[in-house]
Amino acid sequence: MCGITAILSRNGGIGKAQMQSGLAALHHRGPDGRGVWISGDGKTGLGHTRLAVIDPATGAQPLCNETGHIHAVVNGEFYGHEKIRTALEAKKHIFKTRSDSEILIHLYEEYGTECLQYLRGEFAFLLWDAEQQILFAARDRFGIKPLCYTQTAEGVCFASEAKALFAMGVPAAWDHYAFYHAASMQYVPQDRTLFKNVFQLKPGHALTVKNGAPHFFKYWDLDYVPEDETETRSEAEWIEAVAEQFSEAVRLRLVADVPVCFHLSGGLDSSAVLGIAANESSKPLDAFTVSFAHDGYDERKLAEETAAHLGARLHTVSVSQDDLVRELPDAVYYGEGLAVNGHLAAKYILNRHIRKHGFKVALTGEGADEVFAGYPHLRQDLLVSGVVNENTSAHIEKLYAANPVSTGVQLAYGKELPTSAVAQHIGHIPSFLSAKAALGNRIHGVLSAGYKQNFTATDCYADLMQQVPSEQLQGRHPVNNALYLWTKLTLANYILKTLGDGMEMAHSVEGRLPFLDHRLFETVRKMPLAMKIRNMREKHVLRQAVRPYITDTVYNREKHPFMAPPVSLYADAALGTFIQDSIRSKSFGAVPFFDRRKIIALLDGLPMQDAKTRTATEPVLMTVLTTHLLQQKFRLAGGVA
Repeated sequence: MCGITAILSRNGGIGKAQMQSGLAALHHRGPDGRGVWISGDGKTGLGHTRLAVIDPATGAQPLCNETGHIHAVVNGEFYGHEKIRTALEAKKHIFKTRSDSEILIHLYEEYGTECLQYLRGEFAFLLWDAEQQILFAARDRFGIKPLCYTQTAEGVCFASEAKALFAMGVPAAWDHYAFYHAASMQYVPQDRTLFKNVFQLKPGHALTVKNGAPHFFKYWDLDYVPEDETETRSEAEWIEAVAEQFSEAVRLRLVADVPVCFHLSGGLDSSAVLGIAANESSKPLDAFTVSFAHDGYDERKLAEETAAHLGARLHTVSVSQDDLVRELPDAVYYGEGLAVNGHLAAKYILNRHIRKHGFKVALTGEGADEVFAGYPHLRQDLLVSGVVNENTSAHIEKLYAANPVSTGVQLAYGKELPTSAVAQHIGHIPSFLSAKAALGNRIHGVLSAGYKQNFTATDCYADLMQQVPSEQLQGRHPVNNALYLWTKLTLANYILKTLGDGMEMAHSVEGRLPFLDHRLFETVRKMPLAMKIRNMREKHVLRQAVRPYITDTVYNREKHPFMAPPVSLYADAALGTFIQDSIRSKSFGAVPFFDRRKIIALLDGLPMQDAKTRTATEPVLMTVLTTHLLQQKFRLAGGVA
């Protein structure tokens, strides 16, 4: 992975110093080299910071074609590039490097913007075509790699992260509407960031810019099949198809000119990735796991069992509450987002240890729950849809009891903000949106009256539904509707961007995600839901497909999200002091959203709350803390509502 930037200037005058400033802000994404290209007229500039993973010797960027009229910078990996290279060479294309990134230029020469259909992997790129005077940009199908941009009177600027735009001269300010959206459902709109006039290209989308005017288009979507159009295969055939395609996805992501390692928890997803990889390798593999001090959150023993079973070397990263406090400010800076739990800082610490041990590439299990319906709130949706005709309430109560760490984040708890617009649009309310509406209601309880007054006529849930293509939700099973919305909101904006890429690239670690291989997904999206959830047990077909590689413990274990022990339950003296000092500080007064008195009252009331309520309060406290940290780290101006 790398960091990329671009500037399109209407009047010219792009300077190398401006480009270098942006790249300096992205040094963590690519410490192995920097490259800048500026057109002769000074109107177009491309920049690249390199993390050398494939072709370290000759793969420097920006890249250009044989005639020099096409230049490009790429962040990410294109898998299966060797076969594509061979086919292009047969068509007389001449390659200058062995880098996977170079196939982009020649695919574009051959197919134009349709080249996107040939790309497989995690990527974002910027390409300048001097003959057509067009800038072409795109982001991978799920949004694994970030790409943001801003448009001003002077032109258009792009970067992997907003901090690079700020370094190139874009003012750093809050986007009040985007924050209100996040305060109402945890996430910013799909095309926004928390920063004023800084937008993000949506996953599965591309754009072209000609004469200063951007044109956006979608090249891929989830496209769940309607209930009556699922493919008819036997269970054995589905298991075989998943096993074959998932194994291929892992094998492709093992290819690197540097050593690779693995994230490992106590769950099915990361264990499956490590299991397939171990089956492909003749040498012991390295895996890294986080260990917490509190029962119910620590998965070290489970990870040790899996590592021993697969002959892997396990590196345990112990994380204390003090560690979470100390590392949270930097984690927020690199993630450029809000967090609902200390798992943000834990992921930051984990990836730092990975890099300290000499690894640049880590395979993770992220995405399995989206592809194979692994979350408890999806089983709640299945229950509500009528799959169980009797004692639905009892089944839901049992589901809640088995998933206490999901209370207040994935499973609703308490009064909710209105979500009728969702029901009007798709006929039901996904359970996770009910949970976000309850969280939003708690966050609204600590917002200032003056800030809320600006949005009295705003319904963020109605706005969300206006942004969603209606054809993607019509005729689909309620669980698949929930998966569609969750993937666009939670996966893209939080799990992949803030928790994933943000925490990995903070330490120059390239995350690779086999479960989000789009060819695997395109098979699974045609699958009957009963292959995913069987007898209220999640990820049925995946469990069977990877059964030969995992332990009995992992095979039989229910989904457990990666969460740090809540500060609301386990705040020690240092953590309690940090929270109180943060809320009472002078700099907190510069945050334009909260009523300090309400937050202090919330903190003072924690000791009187039961454990369930305190767990549900955790995401409120973390949202407040990380908002303050963003304000401090980027010195954000208040912006306009």
